[in-house]
Amino acid sequence: MAKHKYMRSPPNLAGMPPGVPYIIGNEAAERFSYYGMKSVLTVFMAHYILNQSGVLAPMQENEAYMYTHYFVFGVYFLPILGAILADGWLGKYWTILSLSIVYCLGNKPCVSANVGDQFGESNRHLLSKMFGWFYFSINAGSFISSILCPWLLANPKWGPGWAFGIPGIAMVIATLFFWGGRKKMVHVPAAGLSYLKETFSKEGLITLARIAMVYVFILVFWALWGMSNGAEWTLQAEKMDLHWMGMNLIAAQVQTANPILILIFIPLVNYVIYPAIDKVFRLTPLRKIGIGLYITALSFVVIVWIQGQIDAGLKPSINWQLLAYVILTLGEAMVSITGLEFSYTQAPNSMKSSVMALWLLTVASGELFVGLVNKWILHAGAAQKVSAYQYFTFFTWLMFGAAVVFTIVACFYKGRTYLQSQLTPDEIATEPILHGGTPS
Repeated sequence: MAKHKYMRSPPNLAGMPPGVPYIIGNEAAERFSYYGMKSVLTVFMAHYILNQSGVLAPMQENEAYMYTHYFVFGVYFLPILGAILADGWLGKYWTILSLSIVYCLGNKPCVSANVGDQFGESNRHLLSKMFGWFYFSINAGSFISSILCPWLLANPKWGPGWAFGIPGIAMVIATLFFWGGRKKMVHVPAAGLSYLKETFSKEGLITLARIAMVYVFILVFWALWGMSNGAEWTLQAEKMDLHWMGMNLIAAQVQTANPILILIFIPLVNYVIYPAIDKVFRLTPLRKIGIGLYITALSFVVIVWIQGQIDAGLKPSINWQLLAYVILTLGEAMVSITGLEFSYTQAPNSMKSSVMALWLLTVASGELFVGLVNKWILHAGAAQKVSAYQYFTFFTWLMFGAAVVFTIVACFYKGRTYLQSQLTPDEIATEPILHGGTPS
């Protein structure tokens, strides 16, 4: 049987590439898996965890926060290893498929870079919309799992085994879905040793340094965003009035507001807000990110106010935290989606996965920073003890400060766009021969 020859370059199409639905389907299932686990992790450690003797031994709040942020740090740091494999040796497709079982090690940066590889000059105008839909799939998976997994955890009939087991099954489905689209996708070959040469060349190092200059500020965004996703905001919600629209919510389900809102904000931002702002002044990716950073800081102003009410002995309505989610999610739509596109287009072709891994490193670094802050709080003496109000206030001012400095730095950024080269229809017909060696 003849070996199937995969496309090595994007086809010359004006519309969406045929491999995109499989990649987006894979991402939705994979994100269901990750966010399902993360949605219950802090609550599990704060209320359900047992010691070696099988006796209930819940952690302190700051300890649960610390380990949650360390877990997310690991999830977003380890993809650097997968990116090196993808760009240097295995290629993105085989890295994603072979390491999906291992899961965190090689999946994420390659998926976002792989979906960008499906596009060339003829359909580059669809790249922004595609990353919007890619992000849509992430939050569709997150939305379902953030409702289901907290319910499974809180229900004695199911409990932690099912709450963590269902996300594992979802990852198997994600892997099968990705494998099913193998003949529809562009398989950009690994660069081999030239990957190392280009990465450590003068231009490669300057490119990484230039992009990292932007990422330093996005790191602060992810530090704050991580608190809303199953960690600090969730335990704050436990102290609020959770009666909402005739329902009694589980505190861990409140975070579901984020994926629901992002599904609404993606088309709203792309088709209404951005065009309206663009009429006043031209929006660039960095301007979008800058606006998003300021909006993110405003969401924490609401969180600080809520904590002040709780500290005063009141039980504010969960509607106030939902307002904070609305503001935060609008900021996320401007920072995260734009950042994905910015990262892909600013990366040289042989470094796509590596730069996307650097993007994920900003998430990891933000989570690590918050984890270390909580570690310091745990070991601080009574005289240095930080209240929840002071904790949230610190991060609010940090975000405002980062946004101001980013606004200045962005004025001096000089970028360059890189997209995969394309084949003409005639070249596509001979492409397996051109890239497959001597035909047999």
